[in-house]
Amino acid sequence: MEKSQLTLVEQYRKKLYRIAWRIQYRARVQTNHEFVMEKNEAISAPSFTESANSNMYTLQLINSLSSEIGKMIIFDLYILDKTEAQIAKELKLSQQAVNKWKKKMLKELFRMLSSSNGSN
Repeated sequence: MEKSQLTLVEQYRKKLYRIAWRIQYRARVQTNHEFVMEKNEAISAPSFTESANSNMYTLQLINSLSSEIGKMIIFDLYILDKTEAQIAKELKLSQQAVNKWKKKMLKELFRMLSSSNGSN
């Protein structure tokens, strides 16, 4: 084979490899997604009382945070299911600032939960 044909063959081989990799990746993602769906179907829905208690406990934890802006960010992210970009726009902050607040407040929540579990 000529050198130009060899390089052409190599180019096609690389393209086929990428296509095969993408197909394999999509199949893996689909399989994982289906597995999660099957697993979730087997879990029964929590009762109204369990759900209400969980929501009240979550709100109590959020309200125990030290910073008002941190409370708002965590509430909006996890209760109202907003994105960091949406919150940043509403609070006139950068998305990076919202992310930093989120990390800081989650660390604080973790410390609070760790200390309460350690004292029990």
